Amino acid sequence: MKHPLALALAMALGVVALPSHAQSSDGAAAVSPALAANPFMQESPLPLHYPQFDKIKDSDFAPAFDYGMAQHLKEIEAIANNPEAPTFENTIIAMEKGGQVLDRALTVFFNLVGTDTNDTRNKLRSEYATKLAAHQDAVALNGKLFERVDALYNTRDSLGLDAEGVRLVERYHTNFVRAGAKLGEADKTRLKEMNAELAALGTQFSDNVLKEVNASAVIVDDVAELDGLTEAQIATAARIAKERGMDGKYVITLLNTTGQPPESQLTNRALRQRIHEASVARGSHGGDFDNRQIISKVMKLRAERAKLLGYPNHAAYGLEDQTAKTPEAVNAMLGQLAPAAVANARLEAADLQAMIDKEQAAKGEPSFKLEPWDWAFYTEKVRAEKYNFDESQLKPYFEMKNVLENGVFFAAGKLYGLKFKERTDLPKYHPDTWTYDVFNEDGSQLAIFIFDPYARDSKRGGAWMNSYVSQSGLSGDQPVVANHLNIPKPPAGEPTLMTWDEVTTTFHEFGHALHGMFSDVEYPFFSGTSVPRDFVEYPSQVNEMWADWPEILANYAKHHQTGAPMPQALLDKVIAASKFNQGFATTEYLGAAMLDQRWHQIGADQVPDAAGVMAFEANALAADGIDYKPVPPRYKTPYFSHIMGGYSAGYYAYIWSEVLDANSVQWFKDNGGLTRANGDHFRKTLLSQGGSQDAMKLFRDFAGHDPKIEPLLEKRGLSTATGAAASGQ
Repeated sequence: MKHPLALALAMALGVVALPSHAQSSDGAAAVSPALAANPFMQESPLPLHYPQFDKIKDSDFAPAFDYGMAQHLKEIEAIANNPEAPTFENTIIAMEKGGQVLDRALTVFFNLVGTDTNDTRNKLRSEYATKLAAHQDAVALNGKLFERVDALYNTRDSLGLDAEGVRLVERYHTNFVRAGAKLGEADKTRLKEMNAELAALGTQFSDNVLKEVNASAVIVDDVAELDGLTEAQIATAARIAKERGMDGKYVITLLNTTGQPPESQLTNRALRQRIHEASVARGSHGGDFDNRQIISKVMKLRAERAKLLGYPNHAAYGLEDQTAKTPEAVNAMLGQLAPAAVANARLEAADLQAMIDKEQAAKGEPSFKLEPWDWAFYTEKVRAEKYNFDESQLKPYFEMKNVLENGVFFAAGKLYGLKFKERTDLPKYHPDTWTYDVFNEDGSQLAIFIFDPYARDSKRGGAWMNSYVSQSGLSGDQPVVANHLNIPKPPAGEPTLMTWDEVTTTFHEFGHALHGMFSDVEYPFFSGTSVPRDFVEYPSQVNEMWADWPEILANYAKHHQTGAPMPQALLDKVIAASKFNQGFATTEYLGAAMLDQRWHQIGADQVPDAAGVMAFEANALAADGIDYKPVPPRYKTPYFSHIMGGYSAGYYAYIWSEVLDANSVQWFKDNGGLTRANGDHFRKTLLSQGGSQDAMKLFRDFAGHDPKIEPLLEKRGLSTATGAAASGQ
């Protein structure tokens, strides 16, 4: 998780907060025996301070939160009221070392809420949302504390600090100002009210999304309707139904995206339509989990808060501190990409429609018009026809643990010299996780890595990386990081066979893990992935390139039963098909990214009420020319969790980062590919630096030039005409 002071300065506006596990400056305050026994009161004695999951109980969180907030505020008051003149040590470093009980408790709590929540944890999150927001404001809006930071900022070049120390002073000052430190008292009071309300609304939105995913699962009575699914998938659907008290039926669970994986396999068109309609209706069809009212309130509050802080809208506020800098820059890039993406999607749709017409004619039945629930199903047919293979041919070669150990880990070994050793002695928060020691080439320990691959009702959707312990030279801490996926768990005894998308996602998330594990900074504030939102996805996207790198692919793409390597011809087809369906993929992504900007580039008086939320969405997509019916946005507003949290006005970051990624992939190819020298260069110039330097400087230090858009256009198969226009951006 993150340093509580950084949370105070960053969380309210959705920017990435900053990690720390430095030693506390807190005095030895007397506590009750029960509190003294709380596992969050001291650093974990386990290796690298790995959390004591076997000793942590849900009842430990509230006491740790309460004590942690109280102690952190005492520390802050001591810093703010220090009679000595402000210095780097007694102000900035003192803040870096503060709040450790709260940090430890928040770290584990919010990670568990994401990976394995329950009613108790959900209730705690709701109960403490406003309390934590108030705590954050108590720090960020402390006038005396800001005076000390301001004084150091104004003399920062004469403090005798190195470059990282100067940047630390600058970042603290920036975050205080952006959190409202310069506002008058009346405005600070209103800001606190808004932050508290936004915190409560954000928690409610997240709860609704998870509950709605579970409630919207599609129930099937007749197994014949499941034609196209594998026996293992059907068995899983039967098991889930039985667990829900519907023995003899079948339950198809949903992921928190618009498209659902079974749509690519099910031959029953009516069932595909049911699944799609259940998916897109989430959060907007009434009932207990409807999110439209929350969306309206959140957007109005964000716009009002931005105006209070001196910005025309929330996007202008949020983007100022990113590499993009302005909404205009984001709009220009997305607007240049959208026409080519939609044009390519329409070309792909023509191929799909031709396939539908041909199949229907062969059956002597009337054809039908391509709909969103048909896209994935007929895409697989066209893929099979064009490239003579389909996803089902690949899966036997992608057994999950083999992909991880002989693919992801193997690539990290070849590129960075890393070695991995599974360990079974450390406690787990869930049995479906694996833990590994990570070693440098010289045998020294670098980190501990947790792998949590399976979907479950208690886990949020998507895939992500998080830190339990973040690296810091100040404290001597080394990283403990985790990757989380949402792969359907097969029946007991069956192998976990992955889709190609799941394989590339595994490589992607491990790119985030590497960013966290390679961190080599002095101050917790800058550790690991503490970089701008529109930069944080860049290293992870670079790591995807190794998934189909011939030497890596040949090492892990082996049949789960026979061990036979994937035939070279099939390997070649995987690579040849890499640009297949990119019109769809780019269009569904841009639909969500542009929708995010539309919501956050309006004033409070332009935000619709709950009844107008979906009309606003439809009008926004139409205005941006991205309203192509067969390809709906990857996320519709009522379940767009990214923009209700850390990616508000920031979902564009994936494709913004992909520009850097595509440039970097080209750099690796131009410089010999998978070599230790290249890995060491990427690690030294970029992956180890965290947020200690300007993000674009880090890119230039690695690549040797400013980013160009052409490699992205080539990667996604977009037109050269659009490329020429976009290159002026």
